[in-house]
This record gives sequence, structure tokens and C-alpha cells, in this order.
Amino acid sequence: MLANVLPWAIGGFALALLLNAWRLLRGPGLPDRILALDTLYINTLALLVLLGVWFGTDVYFEVALLIAMLGFIGTVVLSKYLLRGDIVE
Repeated sequence: MLANVLPWAIGGFALALLLNAWRLLRGPGLPDRILALDTLYINTLALLVLLGVWFGTDVYFEVALLIAMLGFIGTVVLSKYLLRGDIVE
């Protein structure tokens, strides 16, 4: 059953990535673009985990962990810049 569901789930997350990229490029404001970038990396994580299950390798899980750490730091830095106009205090 997992072999039947995984292609549909991967396709759904790939479509979500395209829609997030569209919002990132066409967002009306900077907060919308930051939120789109945050959602983009979360959907990338989900897609990498699904690909790791599909191919049965651990490399995708390690890459997903790395992207999770970098995505969180990037979101915090961009949000801090948006609020204060400065990253370093």
C-alpha cells in the first residue's frame, strides 16, 4: 500500500513546492515572502523524507536535517531583519 501512496504524496508536495515558489516570487510584501520561504523549506523537508522512504536510503534524512537547521536559522534572521532593520544588535 505504501508503494501506491508514495507517488501521490510526492506529487502533492512537489505541487506545493511550485505554489510556494510562486508566492515567494510574486508575494505582495516582505512578510508574505518570508512566510513562503519558511513553508518552502518545510515542504522540501517533507519531500526529502518521502524520497528517503521511497528509495530506502538514509542520505535523504541527513539532508533533510541539515535543511531544517538552515531553514530555521534563515527564518529567524529574516524575521529579525524585518522587525528591526538590523541583524546584529
